[in-house]
Amino acid sequence: MLTILFRALSAFNVLVYRASGGRLMGHFPGGVEILLLTTKGRKTGKPRTVPLLFLEDGDRFVVVGSKGGAPKDPAWFNNLKAEPRADIELGQRRFSVTAREASPEEKARYWPLLLAIYPPYEAYQTRAGRPIPLMVLTPA
Repeated sequence: MLTILFRALSAFNVLVYRASGGRLMGHFPGGVEILLLTTKGRKTGKPRTVPLLFLEDGDRFVVVGSKGGAPKDPAWFNNLKAEPRADIELGQRRFSVTAREASPEEKARYWPLLLAIYPPYEAYQTRAGRPIPLMVLTPA
C-alpha cells in the first residue's frame, strides 16, 4: 500500500514539476532543490521518471539511493546500473547524463555534504540495513 501511495505522489510531483518548469514542487521543504531523473526501465525498456534531491558538484550531480531507508535499492538505481545513460530535468533545463556509482572515496566526501542538505539520510542509513549507494551523474 505504501508503495502505491509513494508512486502516486511521485507521479504527481513529476506532473506538477514539468507543468510549472520546476517552480512548483521543484524544492523540498527547507528549500532543497529537486531534479527529475528519467531512466530506461531495465525490464520494460520504458522511460521511468522520479524526483530526487541532489548535491551539485561542479558539473556533476550526486543522487542518493536511499529509497527512504528500505532494505532494497530503488528501481532507478538498478536501472542506471543496467543502462547508465539517462536524462535529468533541472527546472526548465533538460540534458543527458551518464551515471556511475560513487567510489568509496567519493562517498566518504559526499555523504557529510548530503547529510547537511537532508539530515534524515542518516536515519535512512540506519534503517536500511545495507550501504546506501550514491550515483554520480555527469552531463554526456
